[in-house]
This record gives sequence, C-alpha cells and structure tokens, in this order.
Amino acid sequence: MTSTTTLPATRIAIALTPDFADWECALLMAVARSYLGVEVITASPDGRPVTSTGGLKVTPDIGYGDLDAATFDALVIPGGLSWENGAAPDFGTLARSFKEAGKVVAGICAAASALAATGVLDDVVHTGNRLASHQAYPAYRGTAHYRDQPQAMSNSRVVTAPGTAPVSFTTEILKALDLWTPEAQDEITAFAGEHR
Repeated sequence: MTSTTTLPATRIAIALTPDFADWECALLMAVARSYLGVEVITASPDGRPVTSTGGLKVTPDIGYGDLDAATFDALVIPGGLSWENGAAPDFGTLARSFKEAGKVVAGICAAASALAATGVLDDVVHTGNRLASHQAYPAYRGTAHYRDQPQAMSNSRVVTAPGTAPVSFTTEILKALDLWTPEAQDEITAFAGEHR
C-alpha cells in the first residue's frame, strides 16, 4: 500500500486596520487566492468589519487574537490612514511571533514603519516610504539597514515596501513563500506592464 503525503495549503493572513489602503493588498490577495490556490484569511483588531480608505467595507474572517504563527505562513499588513489618525493597533507581539517562527512578515507604506516600531526590521535590510517615518518610532534600531528605493524588498523572510509599490510588494511576498510560479509571474507581469 502506497502512502501519499498532502502538504498543507499555504495560508496568508492579511491584518486589516480601520482605513486600510485596499490597493496595497488587493493584487496579492487576488493572485494568491484565484491563481495559486492560497488560502487568504482577513483579520481585523476585534474581528469586526472595517472600512478601507477607499470605502470598501470588509467583514474579516477572524480577529487578531486568532492569528497564530503556527497556522499561517505569512502575516501581511497593508498601510492606511489609521497610523496618521493615531488609531493603529500595536503589531509588536504579533509581528515578532511570526518572525521568530520563521514565517513571512510583510508591511507596506505606513505598515512598514509600524514594523520598524516592533523591532522586526532592526537586523534586516528593508525599505519603506522614507527613513524619517521609521525613525519616528523611538524603538527603531534599523537605520543602518534602511534602503531608499521605489521597489519592495525582501530579506530573511521580511518584506517591506513604500506605498507606491504594491506590485513589487506582491512579487516579493510570493517569492518569500516559494510561490513564484510561471502562473504567478504571468499575472504579475501583466499588472506591472505600465511600469516598464
């Protein structure tokens, strides 16, 4: 009798905040879910609905309290206005738990700076909107590792991007998850065409 082992499906957690930037995670969610068969789970601070910057009302699957690094392959945090409004949750414990478990941790725009506040960026090469945004957080110790560039970057399974780079953000997350398949490349290439 032959035994076959089924590998668990890749699971990505998207941690939404009130006034999240919907365009910063939309491409990743669409490509991962629709073309690669990835399970994409959305979460909000308390599991209740959130509204994006663009007015998209999302009823999440779970609350942050149910985000366990043991059951997800990646934690992705889109930016948004909640940091500007002083209403953003603290991602410290959550982001550190994912990093310590060797999972992908990703932040774009204001969320990249939120990761700076957690210490997750202190020892990895990273980027974001600008260095000053990261340095606004007193706990940040990663200045020497900051790179000012327009594209996303990945280092040690930590992905960061300025808010203007949702396409390369998606690419780097898929690569970090070993999901950079011909199908993924075809989809991303089509969306990135205007940037060539």
